Amino acid sequence: MAATQNGSGLHPTTVELAQGANYAAITAVLPSGNLQNHYIWVGTDGVRLFVNTGVHRQKYKNVERDPRVTLTIRDEENPYRYAEVRGEVVETVTGQEARDHIDRLSRKYHGRTTTPRT
Repeated sequence: MAATQNGSGLHPTTVELAQGANYAAITAVLPSGNLQNHYIWVGTDGVRLFVNTGVHRQKYKNVERDPRVTLTIRDEENPYRYAEVRGEVVETVTGQEARDHIDRLSRKYHGRTTTPRT
């Protein structure tokens, strides 16, 4: 079951699910116009949703070219409960800021940071 809301703000259920260790599926548009769907970690500051991927990955290239996405966050304790958000990627970050973010997500999902890069 999902709650719905129109407008620019996040629904409280969306924030709740994004704060927990719940996986999301992100859908983006491939260069061919077909859709690409991946499971991904998700986070939030209560106002925006955040995901993380390498700049060499296709999903990053997809949103750089066409920022329209759908993000569906599934409640891992009740897969019939979810939140779906449709919109556009409005910002991308790289470098240390992105590295710090993936470490925060890794701690949330796995209790430890990712393997240090050399």
